[in-house]
Amino acid sequence: MGFLVAALITGMMAAGCGGTSAKEESESMAILSEAETVIQETEETETEGTEEAQETEEKTVAEETSETGKTGYEDNFAVDSEAAAAFGKKIQEAVMEKDLEVLADMTSFPTYVGFEEGGIMPATREEFMEIGADRIFTDSLVQSVEAADVNALTPSMAGFVLSEENGAPNIIFGVVNGSLAIQGINY
Repeated sequence: MGFLVAALITGMMAAGCGGTSAKEESESMAILSEAETVIQETEETETEGTEEAQETEEKTVAEETSETGKTGYEDNFAVDSEAAAAFGKKIQEAVMEKDLEVLADMTSFPTYVGFEEGGIMPATREEFMEIGADRIFTDSLVQSVEAADVNALTPSMAGFVLSEENGAPNIIFGVVNGSLAIQGINY
């Protein structure tokens, strides 16, 4: 971008070369210098933003490392059974307590919520919270998730299915951006 601005200004200066005075040339050089300053400030701002994003990413990875002992998961098959069981247990506790706040904190958005009458896809935590605890925590979901054996969870491409048995209401969780998160609820 800086090269383009400099080339345009240089071109404008060259176009007027035939009869340019020292004053006009000095003004053109001042414009060129000002353009270079703006470009340099823009590049510095972009670099600062990138550095801040990198620091945030490093902090997130460090927090995950302190919690899991890992620096993030590549996919569902990289999650050890202890980590899957621990996350499954946290989901069970939130469901048994019917704590929608905690469940939302553990969810990656957008997420799928497959009600019997049709599925919806809340795109944000706020949209998920608007569904309401009464609608999310049905008796059948609570019973199925509570009865799930967190020590028998097996990974698949879709994630880990937390339920009493196949076909029962369930919560699916898996790796999202290196961390475990809820990806769907099915009734």
